[in-house]
Amino acid sequence: MRKVKEIRRWIEAYESVESAVEEVKLSFDFYKEGVAEEEEVDQAYQIALSLIENVELRNMLRREEDRLGAVLKVNAGAGGTESQDWASMLVRLYQRWAENHDYKVTITNWQDGDEAGIKTVTMQIEGDLAYGFLKSENGVHRLVRVSPYNAQGKRMTSFASVFVVPLVDDSIEIAVNPANLSWDTFRSSGAGGQNVNKVETGVRLHYQFKDPDTGEEREIVIENTESRSQLDNRENALRLLRSQLYDIELEKRRAAQAEVEAGKKKIEWGSQIRSYVFDDRRVKDHRTNFQTSNVNAVMDGDIDDFIKAYLMEFGGEK
Repeated sequence: MRKVKEIRRWIEAYESVESAVEEVKLSFDFYKEGVAEEEEVDQAYQIALSLIENVELRNMLRREEDRLGAVLKVNAGAGGTESQDWASMLVRLYQRWAENHDYKVTITNWQDGDEAGIKTVTMQIEGDLAYGFLKSENGVHRLVRVSPYNAQGKRMTSFASVFVVPLVDDSIEIAVNPANLSWDTFRSSGAGGQNVNKVETGVRLHYQFKDPDTGEEREIVIENTESRSQLDNRENALRLLRSQLYDIELEKRRAAQAEVEAGKKKIEWGSQIRSYVFDDRRVKDHRTNFQTSNVNAVMDGDIDDFIKAYLMEFGGEK
């Protein structure tokens, strides 16, 4: 059914483009005959152009993992309350973006900041191509503003990191060795109701394994506080573990493709990818140089143009 749905989506997209292009031809013919205005031709052209660009954008998302949902984690950087407040603003941004695209958002871990904001938040974003779009957000996000937490009203710079991995579904086979698993339980903090805070429903998963390529001993630690049921939290922590193991495998594939794609710029994971300068009313992506002055719209989740600029430059395959 998933394959049928995907094929139908491409057919419908083609038919929409074909119809829009025909509309451009007709409106231009009417304009030459003097029965249509130039603005009508321009409007038809813009509609056709937008539809074609949307199809091209989806064509950038042709990898196996692109169709999956996403696990998105936001961590506050060094800088105390200011950075923790910035991290909470990013969480709100991605929640708004997901809502605008009718994606389902589930908070699986939430740790409040010391005075305001958050230290870390992990969310699952479920929907078609969620990971394909959000992989462009992987990296460090920089905020420059006059801080409301600074008594002198100084301009301050804060950092927060965004980490995105595919949310694996039942069609992805990932082997997890139970012998490498260990668990801790703890009382949850933050949203969730009184029961969550009184009972040890939060779980912390430790997965230790040896990298088959390097022989290096590695550990993955995952916290889950989503549910009031410890069993449910354990099951979701295992799902998040499978997502991270899948992402590790994808990283190996990407490394193997490095020579083939040597002509393309590469993502430097963990580097500063975007700056949000509130005073100058400017948000700029340092990878594509795309920028906008509409800071308020961006903070309300309007980041599609940034995603599009990234995918059109880096998303294709030779």
